[in-house]
Formats: sequence, structure tokens, C-alpha cells
Amino acid sequence: MVVDTDGYLALIEHLSFNLDIFTKDGDIGEESIEDVVTDMVASNIMAIFEQNPELHSSVRFKLLKETDAVVEDLGEVLAGVWEKRATNEQIVFLDEYVALLKNLFDSAVAAYD
Repeated sequence: MVVDTDGYLALIEHLSFNLDIFTKDGDIGEESIEDVVTDMVASNIMAIFEQNPELHSSVRFKLLKETDAVVEDLGEVLAGVWEKRATNEQIVFLDEYVALLKNLFDSAVAAYD
């Protein structure tokens, strides 16, 4: 659906090219990178469900499985910093990154229409 696409692989590559963001010091917030990612992904998948109330439950289930895989992949790529508190710069990057992920999910949902 999403994880097996070229677009997703390009996003993982984009993340790997920007790993230096996760090694810099900065203003640190209260939440870990894991919490930030999980909250952002959950918010975006809920937005997709709200935007597409007609989605069959089987499609919703596939989307949830895919989002779990995405969070797991992000956890693997960011394993060294996953439990550290996020800096403002990291949060901004992750917000943009998750928005790009949402675009992939939106395209996948549109394919089911």
C-alpha cells in the first residue's frame, strides 16, 4: 500500500540524508522523539479517517498496519536517539516528514476510491 512504494523508499532516503539533525544540540522539549513521531503519525492517520469516512474497515485496518510499520521503520532508523528528548529543530523536521508520509497515505486511499 505505502511501505512498498518508491515514494516511501525516497522518504526513508530523505530521512537518512538528514540524520545530522538528530545529532545536533538545541532547545530540548519534554517529549521523546518516539513520542513526537507516534503522536504525529496517529494524528495524521486519524485525519485521513475523518477525511474519508466511507473507507471500508478492511482498508482502515490496512492503513493502521502500514502506520505501525512506518513507526517501526522510523524507530529503527532513529534507534540511537529514539528515546532522547526532541529538539525544536527535530520536531519541525519530523512535522514536515510526517506530512510527506500523510501525502503518501492520501494517495493510497485515493487509489481505493
